[in-house]
Amino acid sequence: MTDILTAANRIVFKIGSSTLLADDNSIDGATLHHLSALWSNLHKEGKELILVSSGAVALGRPQLSHANKGDAIPSKQAAAAIGQSKLMSLYDTFFGVCGIAVAQILLTRNDLADRKRYINARNTLNILLEERVVPIINENDTVACEELKFGENDTLAVLVAGLLDADLVILLSDIYGLYTADPRKNSDARHIDDVTEINDEIMSLAGGAGSRIGSGGMKSKVEAAKIAGQSGIPLAITMGKDVANIRACLMGGGKRTLFIPAEHGLKQRDRWIAHGSAAEGAVIVDHGAVAALALHKSLLPVGVKATEGDFPENSVILVKDQRGKEIARGITNYSAAKIETIKGKHCSEGEIIEVIHCDNLVLED
Repeated sequence: MTDILTAANRIVFKIGSSTLLADDNSIDGATLHHLSALWSNLHKEGKELILVSSGAVALGRPQLSHANKGDAIPSKQAAAAIGQSKLMSLYDTFFGVCGIAVAQILLTRNDLADRKRYINARNTLNILLEERVVPIINENDTVACEELKFGENDTLAVLVAGLLDADLVILLSDIYGLYTADPRKNSDARHIDDVTEINDEIMSLAGGAGSRIGSGGMKSKVEAAKIAGQSGIPLAITMGKDVANIRACLMGGGKRTLFIPAEHGLKQRDRWIAHGSAAEGAVIVDHGAVAALALHKSLLPVGVKATEGDFPENSVILVKDQRGKEIARGITNYSAAKIETIKGKHCSEGEIIEVIHCDNLVLED
């Protein structure tokens, strides 16, 4: 599987706070210097780089008074507002020495949930890459409310990768990847080189919290790998502070866990429906509809039992079975009110009424 790593041209790197900062929360200048040299060399080789970087909250928190250094959302948002400029200044300095321009992109969940803003973000980022500028992307923590956050920058990184049709995502962590147990606590823990299927066993190995500085643990990384895999994008996890090893990974060696994607990943628009969009409601369907959808057929009124929420036509909605399990999501042709009037109806001969057309429907993996 080494060709996946060596052949990658458009690469998304996710850098966590544990990589950027030392144990005393100061900037780890040595690591950032070596990473910048690596990225500069990759840039000179013609690679297209996108960085999704954490660190703004950690950098800004020391500037707040003791009363506001806690984990309350307004305090975190204030720290992010202070720290984001410091974060960009760092990248501008380190890349500037190498003659590489950088650009700041701050995103919220709403930016990717709205189809027009999603496309605008895609177009802007593609122009930056065309101009050989390195985008530095972070969540706009200052304005993002909790229910509209990405959750972790691991998730943001894979959504950006799907947005840009990236060849590879590399999550830089404080560990070399996935193990059979926590290697910091269990000397018998075995490193896992490749993962071809994210099943219950793999998810169980990903339990546990993140590092002291960062917020994301291995679970968020494996969940991100699942999204990347559905999009047909490979994802690797490795140690962020071991820059020589990162370079070795990109040359086909090194120590990392590589998640092998689905052979036929989702198309660009389907990626947005499945992972980028925000569902505005749901329909509950019967067993017959579940079976029909599994065969990639359209959702017809006869299979709909009920609606949830008050959504307009052309909304992204969830499709649930009668136990409440999400089985798909898609773009509805009708509002919730209209669906309530046609649910359970059989189409007469020559009549075509589709609640969701099969081309606008993505099944849960």
